[in-house]
Amino acid sequence: MSLKARLVERALEEGFVMARVCRPDAVPQVPDRLAAFVEAGYHGQMGWMADRMHWRGNPAALWPEAKSVLMLAESYAPDHDPRDVLSMPDRGAISVYAQHKDYHDLVKKRLKRLARWLIDDAGGELKVFVDTAPVPEKALGAAAGLGWQGKHTNLVSRDWGNWAFLGSIFTTIDLEPDTPEVDHCGSCSACLDACPTDAFPAPYQLDARRCISYLTIEHKGPIEEELRVLMGNHIYGCDDCLAACPWNKFAVAASDIRYAAKDDLKAPALADLARLDDAAFRTKFSGSAIKRIGRDRFVRNVLYAIGNSGDVSLKAAVVPLLNDPDSTVTDAARWAMTQLDKT
Repeated sequence: MSLKARLVERALEEGFVMARVCRPDAVPQVPDRLAAFVEAGYHGQMGWMADRMHWRGNPAALWPEAKSVLMLAESYAPDHDPRDVLSMPDRGAISVYAQHKDYHDLVKKRLKRLARWLIDDAGGELKVFVDTAPVPEKALGAAAGLGWQGKHTNLVSRDWGNWAFLGSIFTTIDLEPDTPEVDHCGSCSACLDACPTDAFPAPYQLDARRCISYLTIEHKGPIEEELRVLMGNHIYGCDDCLAACPWNKFAVAASDIRYAAKDDLKAPALADLARLDDAAFRTKFSGSAIKRIGRDRFVRNVLYAIGNSGDVSLKAAVVPLLNDPDSTVTDAARWAMTQLDKT
């Protein structure tokens, strides 16, 4: 077997669902697209996107010595419909990827094991990345043939749907590149139609400022009231566009049991989450991606969901937060109480 064939075989043994290769300069369209995205202001408060445009727009500049990029997909497909919780107004909707252990840790460990094998087998130098560096993973994944960027801008595959984490290994080893995948979205607009906040100005374009994932995770401070009422009971991330994709009929089950959703995060009670102080928040979400946004931002999201619930019994959970030390939390608490008073 060739080095590449053995590498792909090893990647599958590690638990990845697909592994493909491209050149670091295989995404010449990215700089212009990224520049247009930032110029339109679609990046919102994510200033790091504008600050690191040179690297994010040109993977070859990130490490000029690299000759090949191994792109890998690891499935985290849920065993339940993540949209079921949307019909439970007293419960919070947490994005599937955050209902278990932080994926960064799991994927990076797998990547490092694969990287060590590659060095032992073929030598050379390499670097591994998992959503922690200015790497355009989705564009590189499409160039390598993992799938194509769908109308919701996420990577979609005919083999595993769109429930997958992406990782990359940049290496000085010259590996034969694979053929890019072609777009198979056709006339389908299911993902666009599923967005509660109308965050897609056009197919293949995302205005992060209206995206619930951005609003609940990246956006600091109060969220515009116009958007609060559209967020429903989403309290961390949003899977609506992903879950709507018809290609998920080919979704591959997650190979790692640690990706299985924790029972208390599938549909957590909003009243319980509103009571979390900083220490309780850190304890509950230890080892979770949710911990990164901190207690105040998380409770802000919970209060917006309570305000949208129409459940007046949740007022009791709001009252203690009307005098919270964090001004964004108190603003959210007052808004929630006003909304519930209208019920």
